Amino acid sequence: MTYHPKSDFIAIMMERGFLADCTDYQGLDEALSNGIVPAYIGYDATAKSLHVGHLMNIMVLRWLQKTGHKPITLMGGGTTKVGDPSFRSEERPLLDDAAIDANIAGMKEVFAKYLNYGNRSNDAIMLNNAEWLDDLNYLSFLRDIGRHFSVNRMLSFESVKSRIDREQSLSFLEFNYMILQAYDFLELNRRYGCLLQMGGSDQWGNIVNGIDLTRRVAEQEIFGLTTPLLTTSDGRKMGKSQGGAVWLNGDMLSPYEFWQFWRNTTDADTGKFLKLFTELPVEECDRLGALQGSEINEAKIILANEVTTLLHGADAAAAAEATAREVFEKGGVGDDLPTLTLTADDLGDGMSIVQLIVKSGLAKSGKEAKRLIAENGARLNDAPLTDTGLMIDAAALTQPLKLSAGKKRHALVQLG
Repeated sequence: MTYHPKSDFIAIMMERGFLADCTDYQGLDEALSNGIVPAYIGYDATAKSLHVGHLMNIMVLRWLQKTGHKPITLMGGGTTKVGDPSFRSEERPLLDDAAIDANIAGMKEVFAKYLNYGNRSNDAIMLNNAEWLDDLNYLSFLRDIGRHFSVNRMLSFESVKSRIDREQSLSFLEFNYMILQAYDFLELNRRYGCLLQMGGSDQWGNIVNGIDLTRRVAEQEIFGLTTPLLTTSDGRKMGKSQGGAVWLNGDMLSPYEFWQFWRNTTDADTGKFLKLFTELPVEECDRLGALQGSEINEAKIILANEVTTLLHGADAAAAAEATAREVFEKGGVGDDLPTLTLTADDLGDGMSIVQLIVKSGLAKSGKEAKRLIAENGARLNDAPLTDTGLMIDAAALTQPLKLSAGKKRHALVQLG
């Protein structure tokens, strides 16, 4: 695409790799050039923390605010009760109000690290769509909003079609989700003058629905912009590691483990991730990403430090780097390593090394732990671990034990 944007926001989206598609580049660019544009991204409250898979769109909101516009973080207190069926093979478990509220509280902690909330013209605001969805009158909603939706068109959306083609059940509850998301956009436009919805490219159909509805009901021109669905160079979905989701809340994943996730980026992804997840100048990201051999490792440390500083602060990033250097370069036992603390009761007469590897999070199952040992991938206090039947008792834990899976994943086991 050869479009040359006037606005700083679109220019940044394009040059840093955030842009997948836009409903009207020129119209949106004009709006962004002519004043403050309120824009939103919606987040359903399905977990107590956001994870790395959300981070690209959080960075989009941060850049939006840095270029003078107004981010709206819309929490799905209402839509979480329905569940987004997009590209899911089964219905989400339904949560009650207390669980949803607890999840929203956990997610708020993360947004506050990236966005400035307050009362100034481009300060971010956090809203909850339960505010307008919880008390909808069903018949009025069907008559006023439902009549604008074609079931034929809804069935043609890839997120719905893929479920039906695989003969997987799609409940009427879930089928309503896209209408509710479209209605969110209409309400945000009415209440807050919101002109733009952003999201991952899997949300394109839902975003277009909201634009069509707002045009028909409120006769307003509004816009949609999507980011690419991010996969790593080896084809994995961004945000997953061997240990599961890479959470953004420090109480669910330590700053050290978060730092390590970025330090372990593959060479091929380093430059791209620097552009997406840090605020370093694009030229510097390109220079670092092009480094070869052992030099690329320094680029990965810069990536890990920059991303960790944004989320957990400069001190946490510096501590993580110091621990990593101590562990990898000196073979020491860093203070910040993930730690499993066992009581004497937990240990009893002893616990097998296989169980310890699983409990410390270095393997998901006993089978995986045994395979790790059999393939010479496990170490105990930096020495090769070969005995799957080894038992660890209280006497062995007078000092913390260091367990390692491969060269980059470590944990401590201690007696509490």
